[in-house]
This record gives sequence, C-alpha cells and structure tokens, in this order.
Amino acid sequence: MAELNLETPDKIDLHPGPWYREMNGHCWFVLAVAAMAWLFDCLDQHLFNQARSPAMEELLTGTGKSPTAYGYFVTGMFLVGWGTGGIFFGAVGDKIGRAKTLVICILLYSVCTGLIYFSHAFWDFAVFQMMTGLGIGGVFAVGVALVAETVPSSARAGALGLLQALSTVGNALAGVIGYVIGKYWRWMFVVGSLPALGVVFVILKLREPEAWLKAKAEGKLAVGLLGSLGKMFSDRRWRKNAIVGLVLGCSGIVGFWGIGVFSNDLVHGVLQDHLKAQGLEGDAVKSQLSTWVSLNTLMMQVGGFTGMMLYARMARVLGRRPTFVVAFILAFLATIWEFQGLTSHYQVFWLTPIMGFCQLGIFALYAIYFPELFPTSLRATGTSFCYNFGRFVTASGALIQGYYALHQASGRSVETLRSIGTWTALVYLVGILALPFAPETKGKPLPE
Repeated sequence: MAELNLETPDKIDLHPGPWYREMNGHCWFVLAVAAMAWLFDCLDQHLFNQARSPAMEELLTGTGKSPTAYGYFVTGMFLVGWGTGGIFFGAVGDKIGRAKTLVICILLYSVCTGLIYFSHAFWDFAVFQMMTGLGIGGVFAVGVALVAETVPSSARAGALGLLQALSTVGNALAGVIGYVIGKYWRWMFVVGSLPALGVVFVILKLREPEAWLKAKAEGKLAVGLLGSLGKMFSDRRWRKNAIVGLVLGCSGIVGFWGIGVFSNDLVHGVLQDHLKAQGLEGDAVKSQLSTWVSLNTLMMQVGGFTGMMLYARMARVLGRRPTFVVAFILAFLATIWEFQGLTSHYQVFWLTPIMGFCQLGIFALYAIYFPELFPTSLRATGTSFCYNFGRFVTASGALIQGYYALHQASGRSVETLRSIGTWTALVYLVGILALPFAPETKGKPLPE
C-alpha cells in the first residue's frame, strides 16, 4: 500500500484536472519569481531582434559594410554567449543553488543590456550583446529546475507550461517598446536593463527547494563548478537522456533562432521593397519599418502564448512524446508557409501568429520535459545542456548566413531569407528522429 501512495501524486497527471488547485502560496511565489526572471530575460532577447537592423545600419554607416551580413554576425556572437552562459550557469545552479544563480544571471544580463546604449561601433555592440547572452543563457535552466522541484508533481506540467507561456509577455513587451521608441534603438536597451531593480526582492524572499537542499545534505552534488557535466556523461542513463534532449532542443532552437526570429527581417525587407516602389524614403520609411517589425513581434507572441498553453495541456493528456511529434510537424509546415507565403506586410496579422503558435509552442514542451530527464543533482546542468547547446549550432548557421549575405552577388536579401527559411525548416523533422529513444515521463515522479 505504501508503494502505491508514493505514486499517487503523479497519477493525477494521467487524468489532468485543474493543476492550479494543487498549488499553495509558496508555490505560486516561486512560480511568479521564476516567471518574472524568464519574462524579462525574453524581453531582452526580443529587444535585440528588433534593434538589430537599425543598430547595424547606424553603426556601419560610412564603413561600406553590409548591415544584413553583420546582423547575422552579431546574432551568431549573441548565441555563442547564450550557449556558453547557459551551460556554465546550469552547472553553477546545481552547485551553489537555483536561487543564487538566478540572481547572478539577472544582474549580468540586465547590466550588460544597459551597456549596449554606449555602443559606437559594431564590435562593442557585439561584445556587450555577447555578454548579455551569458546571463540570458542561465535563467531558463535554473528557473524551470526551481519550479519543477517546488510545485506538487500533479501541478508540474501545468506550472512549467505557464512559466514558458508567460515568456511571450516579455516578448510582447519588446514589441510594444519597439512600437513606441523603435526609432531610438539605444533607449530600447536602457528599458531592457530595468529588471535589475527587482533582484533585491528575489534575494530577500526566495529560498532553495527542499529537493536541492536534501541532495546537498546527502553529498550528491558534483565536486567543482563544472563537475556535474562529467558526472552526467559518466552515467549511461543520464548520458542517453542528455543526447536525446540535445537533439530535441536543437530542432526547436535552430528552427526558431536560426530562422524564426528573422521573420522580422523578412517583413522589413518586403515592406522596404514596397515603399521603395512607391518612391518613399527617409524618416517616414524608417518609422513604418520599425512599426511593422514591432507588430510582427507582437503577432508572433499572440500565437506563441496560445501554442504554449495548448501544447502544455496536450502533454498532460496525451503524453510528452506524442505532443512533440505533432509540434515538430506543424512547425515544419508553418515555417515554410511563412517564408514562402509572406508577400505583403499586412500578412503579419495571420501568417505570423500561425508560425508563432507552431514554433514557440514547442518551448513549453522543453520547459516541461527537460527537468524530468535528470536527477536533482544534475537537473539544471542537464536541462541547460539540452536547451542551450543548440545555440552553438544556430550560431554557426547565423555566421554562415552572414558570410553568404556578405558575398552574394545579388542584393535581394528577401529572396535569400526565403530560401534559407525553407531549408532550415527541415530541422524540425530531425527532432522526430530522436523520439523513439526518448523516455515518456508523463505520470512519473522526478528522478532522484
């Protein structure tokens, strides 16, 4: 009978009810703190996506260098910082605690975002953005580990799905900021630096989850800041889960950051060609470009929030693996549709939300699934490895795309984006290949 009782909390996940009824005040507090950290993290990410084009145009004026090509280059450097910071701070989160690491990451990305205001050339902009990426990379893994280890098992999928869905609020705020002050890209980064003010509240109120404190007391934590990486790969079970999670993570990360975020550039290029055909130029053109790029960001988040909430529900009802299959197939189709079908900037009101639903919805599955693959002593390390290693793959792709754009004979960057987007969409099908080797975690307790 005792053995059955141990499984009872997770059995609720087999027949999902209102998960939020299982949450107490402390659980809601932890979820709120993690959600705010991740929300403002995503705000900074998407401020960069919107500011990239005007920043490159201003910083490269008179140099003869291509803003499009260098936009790819700075994206690649940002992603290298993101991946490096993610893997490093994931291991730090397992060593010194989730809450402490979260504070460090928030401070790092907030301060470095503010420093971007002072950029006067491509290289200082790129270095500051890369340093911002270091902090941004660490937040997701420690945040989801913190929530997964705090909330009841029966509420885990719902809480983590909501955590990820709320990230679209940060993304949408970036769209609003861009809409209001998009012509002044430096001030966009100043606004993005403000979350540091909330760090004091986190320091005073947030405590480490009991599961991590227990693992520390029992001496289960790895020796050294990066020792958890070696420990993860020395164990057959965790090594397999890490590789499976890596492939799943790379599919969605490369799909969204390798091409999805460049839908802003696609809209920018399509509208710019339209305005040039009308003989318009100057400040009026810049104003319209920043407005429609911001609207594209907002529409992406409308679709993304809906997709994340639906996929989280599907993961609870159908299971993690079947939901991944559906999500990857839909993302593949929607990406091709967007990059081949968007010929007018007005289509951002329906094509972009569809792609946002399909591409961003997958990230809710990452938040739910990756923490379920690893024990407490390796949870932040494993989650971060699966979620962030794809940044390096994406960064290499962005650098290659920049090289291609730099040396292409034709100036038709819109057609280049269409081609790249169509071929990059194939990466979503790669994720399906890993699913036969992926454990189904629905209805099961977290590994210890």
